[in-house]
Amino acid sequence: MSKRILFIGGSGVISSACVARAVDLGHDVTVLNRGSSSTLRPLPPTVRTITADIREPDSVRAALGRDTANPLEFDVVCEFLAFTPEHVRTDLELFEGRVGQYVFISSASAYQTPPSRLPVTESTPLVNSEWQYSRDKIACEDLLVEAVRERGFPATIVRPSHTYDRTLLPTIGGYTDIARMRAGRPVLVHGDGTSLWTITHHRDFAVAFAGLLGNPLAIGDAFHITGDHSPTWNQIYTWLADAAGVSSPDLVHVASETIAALNPEWGPGLLGDKAHSMVFDNSKVKALVPDFATTITFDRGAQEIIEFIDATPELQRIDPEADAAFDRIVASASR
Repeated sequence: MSKRILFIGGSGVISSACVARAVDLGHDVTVLNRGSSSTLRPLPPTVRTITADIREPDSVRAALGRDTANPLEFDVVCEFLAFTPEHVRTDLELFEGRVGQYVFISSASAYQTPPSRLPVTESTPLVNSEWQYSRDKIACEDLLVEAVRERGFPATIVRPSHTYDRTLLPTIGGYTDIARMRAGRPVLVHGDGTSLWTITHHRDFAVAFAGLLGNPLAIGDAFHITGDHSPTWNQIYTWLADAAGVSSPDLVHVASETIAALNPEWGPGLLGDKAHSMVFDNSKVKALVPDFATTITFDRGAQEIIEFIDATPELQRIDPEADAAFDRIVASASR
């Protein structure tokens, strides 16, 4: 049955694929953003757009016609732009009592890091002492769980792990790493490169996500959507090198703690997320969405990324600060 779905944000890496999937399933889709949709991820032509800033609630109320006789109402609201408890409180004020399902995008980085056991399930504790981003997502979830328990608010929590599209390189340096590979320069890999990392193509993610929308069995519950593809970081870097035409990349392995000490900006994302093996049990979401599966592994995804970036000059940006940091860390490790 077709649903009226509002996406708050809709042109991001994850949300763009979810919007497209919802349209393909025949839903009536509206996207609310500030009118700055990405040219790299254009919205499907049938999508209705509303221009408002979710950080300015009055502009959202006006855009949705809340003070008129005929306000816009939705069966499902998908929130991709809430990162702090304050953002969630605003959403509760805007949508409580006005929507059949509110879907909050949390993060799998909210899970215990490192996990005490693998695979990670939805019952794995939510605790991350290293990364403020993850702690904020946990606090957002706490608010929503309270609203579900005390007032019956129809929330569904979704926790993505590392999800990518053709525009997004998963490595520390992004395109800087590719440029270094092609120039024959050393490329930094955290740890020994053998930890397992679950990486999910956004089109695969969207299948599971769209299957939860309007599903009464998803309301009041939490799900991670991560796929079942967990290569090592050495494989990830090597597949990117292959796609970039580099047969023998010079991969230099440095402990994550050392990288964090020498370049603190990278510390939280490494120590609070990427430094540890993360493998997930997706049986919970698959029980509700049996069509969900990993169909695009990263050996294919790497080819898609490099082909697109090579054809898109605006994405071919070398970060001089990251480039210099790599040289500094590699030199330090070789002493």
